[in-house]
Amino acid sequence: MFAVYAAEPSPENPLASLRVGERPDPEVAPGWVRVAVKAASLNMHDLWTLRGVGIKPEQFPMILGCDGAGVLDDGTEVVLHSVIGDPSWDGDETLDPKRTLLTEKHQGTFADYVVVPARNALPKPADLTFAEAACMGTAWLTAYRMLFVKSGLRPGQTMLVQGASGGVSTALIQLGRAAGFRVWVTGRSEEKRALAQTLGAHDTFESGARLPERVDAVFETVGKATWSHSMKALKPGGIIVISGATSGDATAAELQRLFFLQLRVVGSTMGTREELGDLIRFCALNDLKPQIGAELKFEDAEQGLRAMLDGETAGKIVFSRP
Repeated sequence: MFAVYAAEPSPENPLASLRVGERPDPEVAPGWVRVAVKAASLNMHDLWTLRGVGIKPEQFPMILGCDGAGVLDDGTEVVLHSVIGDPSWDGDETLDPKRTLLTEKHQGTFADYVVVPARNALPKPADLTFAEAACMGTAWLTAYRMLFVKSGLRPGQTMLVQGASGGVSTALIQLGRAAGFRVWVTGRSEEKRALAQTLGAHDTFESGARLPERVDAVFETVGKATWSHSMKALKPGGIIVISGATSGDATAAELQRLFFLQLRVVGSTMGTREELGDLIRFCALNDLKPQIGAELKFEDAEQGLRAMLDGETAGKIVFSRP
């Protein structure tokens, strides 16, 4: 079958590992289902896979793609949940020490077909296109969990999103506005800040700018480049929810500020199947659709990956087939 895959770990030049070609058709184990992929969205995790982060060398070649949407063999249209837990685990699968994501142990979605446990294929709402549905399982689910499960924010409070144009950031803006929060966003360029405002941000600021007042919560996916600003932006007792560090680890934890102002720092990773279902229903109730910055053919995967590597995104990058 056709697939976009990583041939080997390439830490210094991730795109050197990228291949577009043929891979063996997947075998369907008992309790698993085969999905004909119609669309899949690009995530930073795919660049990490190309670099060899979070995946053992013997797992290569690995088909890329953490999430997607498609059609079961019986014709059912589905959205994929990317977190695959141990069948014996009872509870939040993101806390399962044996959990894995597509592309870490199991082959991913940038292919004609992908196989997943039957419970990981949720019905796709008719009002979502395949491209829109393909954004739900990773970026939008991550944002949903950060905002509604981890932050403890109440409607009317103020949230700051660090970074204006990435997949998780754009989802946070749209979800936060729909939920009744005051949404502030930082962005490196006028174009990125303008995008945030079109998505519902109440106000935008240059990266690192002094804010008019301190905020109740900061949502972090950037890490080193924004960490100090995030700490300074919080009210006493405020919270940072972090789900990524694309610019690297923070050089200083700023512990004195942390304890003196009684700040909280909470990690968040992906979400559960139940949360994905709730997210899909929330979007339907509020007529929310993911911001898609570019929709490309699977054959043009290198173009999308290069844009993500260079930070030139304006929402989700989605690969689709007719």
